[in-house]
Amino acid sequence: MQATASKGVLVDVAFPSLRSFSLERRIAAEAIIIFGFAILVGMCAQIAIKIPTTTVPITGQTFGVLVAGTVLGSNRGAASMFVYMLLGLIGLPVFAPSSSKLGELISDGGSIHFIFPWSGSNGYIWDLSSGGYILGFVAAAYLVGKLAERGWDRNARIPLAMLIGNVSIYAFGLVWLGVFIGSGVKIPGIDLTYFDAISGSGVVDKTLRGGLYPFIAGDALKLLLAMLAVPGIWSIVKRIKEKLQDD
Repeated sequence: MQATASKGVLVDVAFPSLRSFSLERRIAAEAIIIFGFAILVGMCAQIAIKIPTTTVPITGQTFGVLVAGTVLGSNRGAASMFVYMLLGLIGLPVFAPSSSKLGELISDGGSIHFIFPWSGSNGYIWDLSSGGYILGFVAAAYLVGKLAERGWDRNARIPLAMLIGNVSIYAFGLVWLGVFIGSGVKIPGIDLTYFDAISGSGVVDKTLRGGLYPFIAGDALKLLLAMLAVPGIWSIVKRIKEKLQDD
């Protein structure tokens, strides 16, 4: 599970002693780190904004995925997102709230749910219209992590690294959503198909309207936050290490 980092990703710099651990201790430590970032994305999934034009809510997941890949590197980043996917598959409510649950939570006329009360969803990703995005999280974390291993998280290319990760999420998510829209599948708990529920003139148009256009502004904000968070974390880690050396 150890990432092969040419320059050392953030977690390697923050915890250099991991390399000196025995095999059993290192596996246990890295498993905790991987699981921790899977939970982080689960928490980000509970920051959800309902949009009436699509069955997929805006969530904070993209932020968590990009940060996980950058901090952990390619192998551990992808592993953390795979664990996140598995947690939902085995029944833990770590995915974003379903449309019906989200509607109940914000039935007072609002549109935002912020983490608590916890009301995540679970299920087999092949049954979810958002399943492609979840699968894309694994690819995005790997790609962003690979670029971080090459030092992109410490120079002016960090925006490009984050953008590449975000595009990879959409590459999986839009194709997946398009299949749901075009296949005539009904939305669970609603007597409407995905095709009928999303406005547009055809499958491609409905896919873009339901899975891309409403999220561009939100994803731009999440990319900005991730780009600010990673250098901030680097700065904190460096200060702590300098202080420890001085002491």
